[in-house]
Amino acid sequence: MRRSDPLEAPARELAMAAGLDPEARIPNPDKPGKTMPAWTQFRDAARTARRDAARAREAEIMAAQPEAYRDAPLQIFGSHEPGTIEQMRNCLRVGNTVAAALCADGHLGYAQPVGGVIAYEGQVSISGVGFDIGCGNLAVRLDMPVARIRDEVPDILAGIRRTISFGIGRANAARVEHEVLDDDEAWHAADMRDYRGKAAAQLGTVGSGNHYVDLFEDEAGLVWIGVHFGSRGLGHTSATRYLKAAGGRDGMHVPPTVVDEGSELGQRYLAAMELAGRYAYAGREWVVERVRAIIGGAVTDSVHNHHNYAWKETHGGRELWVVRKGATPAFPGQRGFVGGSMGDDAVILEGVESEASRAALFSTIHGAGRVTSRKEAHRRFTREQMRDWLRDRGVLLSGGDLDESPMAYRRLPEVLDHHAGTVRVLHRLRPFAVAMAGPGEFDPFKD
Repeated sequence: MRRSDPLEAPARELAMAAGLDPEARIPNPDKPGKTMPAWTQFRDAARTARRDAARAREAEIMAAQPEAYRDAPLQIFGSHEPGTIEQMRNCLRVGNTVAAALCADGHLGYAQPVGGVIAYEGQVSISGVGFDIGCGNLAVRLDMPVARIRDEVPDILAGIRRTISFGIGRANAARVEHEVLDDDEAWHAADMRDYRGKAAAQLGTVGSGNHYVDLFEDEAGLVWIGVHFGSRGLGHTSATRYLKAAGGRDGMHVPPTVVDEGSELGQRYLAAMELAGRYAYAGREWVVERVRAIIGGAVTDSVHNHHNYAWKETHGGRELWVVRKGATPAFPGQRGFVGGSMGDDAVILEGVESEASRAALFSTIHGAGRVTSRKEAHRRFTREQMRDWLRDRGVLLSGGDLDESPMAYRRLPEVLDHHAGTVRVLHRLRPFAVAMAGPGEFDPFKD
């Protein structure tokens, strides 16, 4: 079967507009003595017309921004590639933008930079929240000394691999029961009832990419369990549906898709976002409890936060929707768990009151931030380098791949330095065991 060509239909129209039969045979300039359908010579023109139409639509979207919301202030922390800053500024040209911040771990993302924070009045950005709605971190402290389990770490990691599902679109071996799956009203409001069965099968799965289950040691020698993942296929499907319903486009270099909170579409999207957020919380809590049961001990502290979500908050006396894409809420006294890389310390931090924290919309980093793309990491680094790094730091790894190697990330303390005066570090957590999806396990639902 011949593969479909997305440019064929518009190219045929251009051929007919030029007075040609699209199927008429004409000489093929690349293959002497051969012929080709007349419409194929219009493919480049069709591609140009499609690109120009897309740019015109984007210009129209940006031109429609109310004057009162133009030139919203942007606070930038750290240094960034010019393309990341330009993407952030483009976001501020769409919708009722009031203020924005770019965290020090930021980099290019789909429609909005990862590490980008934007406050809207009466609106929310579907593309800003992104596809992995409710992606976030959970860390719990146990009353278990690391010294007591040191010799058991390989067996504990093996138990985690047997109990927790990693990798592409995976489902748990046994159904996870949780009240979020039984909330008929929430699934109806989100218009996601048809996905409930798949969501039930995936609840508590971790996925791949930079999603993980880690074991840490704190300053007191106690075990912490840390996990990072989101709403899996539920969030991805919800975002895809509502992005399409709002007329938005998926891609890196596209304008944000913003909807009014009071519109029917806006209300349904917010219901879907809230449902996916609850689902993500439930999944992380389930995974942590399974890991705790493997290790033993009791939970004595817990820090849990989304970093892909929209919150209704008050800033400067105005009620705003604050969209954080790869950014951790950090209001004064609010704690957050922020990971580094598989071979670096993580932190438990707390927001503080300051002029800089207000400019940051009380937001901070969600990780160390990449310094190389995934493809570049595979070209530049070797498994031996990754193993040496982890061995030197006493980290036992199960799974993982070069695109998640420590060399592909910034160093977390340096990134945190750019946010000095907005947060303070309460605990530094040293990893000693890391579980991730293995090489070659692609996951369409990661952030």
